Amino acid sequence: MEVHFKPDVQAKLDQMARESGRPSEELVEDAVVGYFDELGQTREMLDRRFDDLESGRVKPIDGEEAYRRLMEKTEAHRRRYATPCVDLHSTPKRLTTLTKSANT
Repeated sequence: MEVHFKPDVQAKLDQMARESGRPSEELVEDAVVGYFDELGQTREMLDRRFDDLESGRVKPIDGEEAYRRLMEKTEAHRRRYATPCVDLHSTPKRLTTLTKSANT
């Protein structure tokens, strides 16, 4: 089998082959094998999830409910990791006291 790439993709492949010291044919074969492995795993996962839905083990939720839950989790995460704000316009009490003492 012969595979032809656009010039920019071919240039990337040639560069990767030079940098890795591996033939470009090997790199392409590894990439295709990896793609098919990942595709097979994704298909198996989707099949399991569809089976869970069909069997009733998992109940679907509508998009608005999913969005609401996601926003709640996001907001909780923001609150948990928020850094306290420092009001740069207010004068700290101690500094005010020291300033008044120095002026009197």
